[in-house]
Amino acid sequence: MTYAIIETGGKQLRVEPGRFYDVELLPVEAEETITIDKVLLVEHDGGVSIGQPFVEGATVEAQVLRHLRGRKVIIYKMRPKKKTRKKRGHRQEITRLMINSISLNGSALGEKQQSQAAAPEATAEAAPETPAE
Repeated sequence: MTYAIIETGGKQLRVEPGRFYDVELLPVEAEETITIDKVLLVEHDGGVSIGQPFVEGATVEAQVLRHLRGRKVIIYKMRPKKKTRKKRGHRQEITRLMINSISLNGSALGEKQQSQAAAPEATAEAAPETPAE
């Protein structure tokens, strides 16, 4: 199992190929590919590469799926016996990323596995049909 720990939006995140993650809003259009080079750690088949602070030559390829807004957070402030109450809400702007691959020094360690849905369709079309009686 291959994973990496990246830094984006002031936060550190453990990512694996083929999964999607919500991060702080990135200035990238939807359906574009982004390369993240702030990789703190890469683990592949028991071998660990730790950066100081970043791993040299390590990159994470991700595709921006869409931009959305997070869940609403309610901030309620009240001072007892003073009749002072404030209720505020906040929704954080986030970007959903699909991790395509993790690479170290140009070689891809982990890649998103291709779906096998296309293979059964091809075999079903190639099989000869028998006439129904």
